[in-house]
Amino acid sequence: MNMSDPILVNVTEEIVRGLVSFLLRGPEYQTFCKCEMCELDTVALTLNALPSKYVTSMEARDEAFRVMNTPENIERINREIIHALHVVNKHPRHKEEPTSI
Repeated sequence: MNMSDPILVNVTEEIVRGLVSFLLRGPEYQTFCKCEMCELDTVALTLNALPSKYVTSMEARDEAFRVMNTPENIERINREIIHALHVVNKHPRHKEEPTSI
């Protein structure tokens, strides 16, 4: 993709997806289900609690990442993710047994 090609990206979503994936694979959440449905439910709940940040170019995406990547913002996002993880863990929508791998 060329840097000037038009895109439509929610930078908040990209950040949340990365942090959810990272947290689910860490030692603190090893007993939480990591199935695709639980992970996506966690991302969706988190995104519903945070403001969207849509951009239409790679330059704007890079700038938004830079602006959003502050300790305060990451702490706020992590708080929302942790809340969502606990909600999804308590009320999973998957049919099969939770996975702990």
